[in-house]
Amino acid sequence: MANPFSSQASRVALGGILSAGSLIMLYFASLSPTGRTGLTAVAGVFPVIAVLMAGQRTGFLVWGGTSALGLLIVPNKGIALTYFLLFGLYPVLKSYIEGLRNAWIEWPIKIVICQAGLTLFWGIFRELFFPSMPEWLGENRVIFYGLGTVVFIAYDIGLSRLIAMLLSRIGGQSRTR
Repeated sequence: MANPFSSQASRVALGGILSAGSLIMLYFASLSPTGRTGLTAVAGVFPVIAVLMAGQRTGFLVWGGTSALGLLIVPNKGIALTYFLLFGLYPVLKSYIEGLRNAWIEWPIKIVICQAGLTLFWGIFRELFFPSMPEWLGENRVIFYGLGTVVFIAYDIGLSRLIAMLLSRIGGQSRTR
């Protein structure tokens, strides 16, 4: 079966729909009293779907459009920044990185991206996310970077499993039509 998203118009339309879904999740994350990080991570699933269905350029379209609109209209700018810097961007970058097909090269690149993101959060955005640092963290960067890396690795593995599930569903649907 031919790819239904082979024309530029259909890729742009899909990107718009997925951007809207991602933006809605960011807005819900902004309003939610708890689970903000989880909802922001769910917003990052939409660029994954864009990459799987219409390619990396559409994934970047979804990430860029959602990021721009999120920074403009989502009440909690910290959530929009988290999407912009991590949960929206990383799923699209992941497709490039894993295209290398060599775990010995992929994982160091992923860890560098993680460490760069953690450095941005610690150095620049810490006051936005942690106006008062949790007592157990204090100024201890080793704990921050260590826990952040462990959480990132778990996120990456979970995202890989989600992508495998989505690929099996997309592949299964195209075989039955």
